Amino acid sequence: MKVAVATDHGGWPLKAAVLATVRAAGHEPLDLGTDSAAPVDYPDYAAAAARAVQSGAAERAIVLCGSGVGAAVVANKFRGIRAGVCHDVYSAHQAVEHDDVNVLALGARVVGEALAEELVRAFLAARFTNEERHRRRLAKVQALEGSSV
Repeated sequence: MKVAVATDHGGWPLKAAVLATVRAAGHEPLDLGTDSAAPVDYPDYAAAAARAVQSGAAERAIVLCGSGVGAAVVANKFRGIRAGVCHDVYSAHQAVEHDDVNVLALGARVVGEALAEELVRAFLAARFTNEERHRRRLAKVQALEGSSV
């Protein structure tokens, strides 16, 4: 699976470990930057990752910023993108299994390198269960996209 990886300067310290974990799990990373700790705007990078998934250039994405929250907010603005901030292993796999999350958001100032690697492995190994109750709930979420709720 091709996995887009994008980070701002706050998430940059974990980027190399995330890319290596994606590769070690047998997937192909698509590195969308940033390439240093120089300050950049997280919306630019999270949007690039969301667009990669939206266009089919990547099946999933991992976005990083200081908390993971800003990157998730941006990614969730894109139709068809379901981003979740996960700082524990259960959430990292359950988000895919139940909610068909296709973008993992991580906070580099919240998790360390070892936990980030576990989260990435759990996210990439998980598959949507396709159970009726999850399909029904996902359909309701998708119906909200583009609505004025």
